Amino acid sequence: MPISSDGTLSSSLADRELLAAGECIAVVDDHPDITELLGIFLQQHGFVTISAGSAGELWRLFDNSKIALVLLDIVLPDANGVSLLPELRAQQPDTAVVMLTAATSLDTALLCLRHGANDYLTKPVRLDALLNTIRQVLGQRRLALHARQYQHQLEKARQRIERTHRLSISMIGSYLRITDLNTLVQAMLTGITAHEGLGFNRAIALPFSKDRKFLVGRYAIGPISQEEGASIWQDIQRQHLTLDDLLKNLHRSPPGSGDAGLLSRIRGFKIDAGASEHLALRALSERRIFVVRNGQAEYPVPEDLIRLLQEDSFVIAPLFSPERTLGVVIVDNFISHHPITAEQLHALESFLSQASLAIEHCSLYQTVQDKVAELEAVTRELHKNQEMLVNSGRYSAVGHMAAQLAHNIKNPIAAIGGTAQFLKRKVADRDIRKFLDMMVVEVDKLEKILADLSSFGDTIEPVYTTALLAEVARNAGRLCRQDMVERHISLTCDFPEELPAIELDPKLIQQVLVHLLVNAMDAMPGGGEIVMRLAAEGEGQALSLLDRGQGIKDAMLKNVSDPFFTTKTVGTGLGLAFVHKVLADHHGHFVLQGRLDGGAEARIWLPAHSCQT
Repeated sequence: MPISSDGTLSSSLADRELLAAGECIAVVDDHPDITELLGIFLQQHGFVTISAGSAGELWRLFDNSKIALVLLDIVLPDANGVSLLPELRAQQPDTAVVMLTAATSLDTALLCLRHGANDYLTKPVRLDALLNTIRQVLGQRRLALHARQYQHQLEKARQRIERTHRLSISMIGSYLRITDLNTLVQAMLTGITAHEGLGFNRAIALPFSKDRKFLVGRYAIGPISQEEGASIWQDIQRQHLTLDDLLKNLHRSPPGSGDAGLLSRIRGFKIDAGASEHLALRALSERRIFVVRNGQAEYPVPEDLIRLLQEDSFVIAPLFSPERTLGVVIVDNFISHHPITAEQLHALESFLSQASLAIEHCSLYQTVQDKVAELEAVTRELHKNQEMLVNSGRYSAVGHMAAQLAHNIKNPIAAIGGTAQFLKRKVADRDIRKFLDMMVVEVDKLEKILADLSSFGDTIEPVYTTALLAEVARNAGRLCRQDMVERHISLTCDFPEELPAIELDPKLIQQVLVHLLVNAMDAMPGGGEIVMRLAAEGEGQALSLLDRGQGIKDAMLKNVSDPFFTTKTVGTGLGLAFVHKVLADHHGHFVLQGRLDGGAEARIWLPAHSCQT
């Protein structure tokens, strides 16, 4: 409200703007001619007026009218205006009061002001003075109402910030404590749906599948009916569960997150990642929240989402880290049907930003754990191979074979160790650095084992056991996985599930397959695909390794099994000789041949029974 140079409120605002919609001025006097005169005058200046001739009539006017200001005569037939002021202030605190009286006593004026009147005018009233007084009093009233409204908004904002702060502390504590990705996502959904959290009725997470070809329904918290919602709420109240209680006991499954209900409904639901027009994929590509109200949104709303939720008002929010998109979260108020406010959307966006970073951190943590586990598995396997070599008799070409084995494993181990050292310099997180230190230690162990292997050789006799040839082949593939990734080579396994176990030495056959896989990789310097195909054949099983490499000339095929024959710049040529010897000891055989469409096929055959003599 503008202020004039003399300190009074300016009347530059239109008089009608001093009253909110539906508000009016009440003229209360026991003389009808006065109420009529003042009413006409005020209406000419844009004010809406009503009139009363007594205190009783005034109270009845409050029942049906929004009275912003009362022009109140002190002397009324049924009450004294001054004694009426305290009751007016108590019951109608937002209504301003200007007293009108024929008395000119200063004591009377002060008495009115002490009892809550906003101003005081003596009769006969000058109309211009009345108008200025009304404008000033209504302007002051409007400023007071706005101040109260702003104070209320500030209090709500303070409460919201305090609640968000408490939620952040609880969630950060959980994120730092949880290392399992499934549990962490469950914690995120709990924070979204808890009363102390964001307070949504339901939350669903659709992360990407491992091959990132689909968004898949995997996590959910919330009811599918009013009855289930009431039951969940009663359980929480009965157990006096707080948000911290729910987060600390995620292993018990929060209420509404069991295998029945919403979770069972979303399992099996998926969205093709190539469907870029789908609203969920738009949320990811544009990295922003979409609000669906009554089945309508900025873009067409897919029917599959409405069928899944059985609700036509919901929010789709993206989960993403700085490096990649992680999936989407869908929230709604299926039970309460409360509208989702802009404040809730801002809180959800901030909450999911924090959650996305926690998910990415957890994924990195699990990746490091997986790498450590792989290194430990390789270490154990090398220990077994070392024991096999030590416990067997001397092999005539042991030095050459050990050198070949060391050559085949040295580069992947060096790459793993170098990568671990590089990551230690880049990563600040102490937990991750601890696992990287473990990786470096494991690499050192491997290098020592390789050094020991180079000093031993064996005349190896098979130690037969019953095993699945498919599983032995998979283990060989795992040992070569890192080398394949670095060389941009993929491995495809075509293994029928119905093939039975056969008698073989898993360690020796695994070594054979590793030799063949390394040869196939060496034949494809530009990358490509290796296919391992297993089938029943005669009294045993045949395993073929097919590559798209350089192939081998027919003239060389008869020499490939000779010791020290090789077509490589580096190598001893003992690899295929070792393969032949192991298969001969197993009463099997080995064939290497070129393919008409390019590349080569290495094929081994093993009998179902060892034929031990």
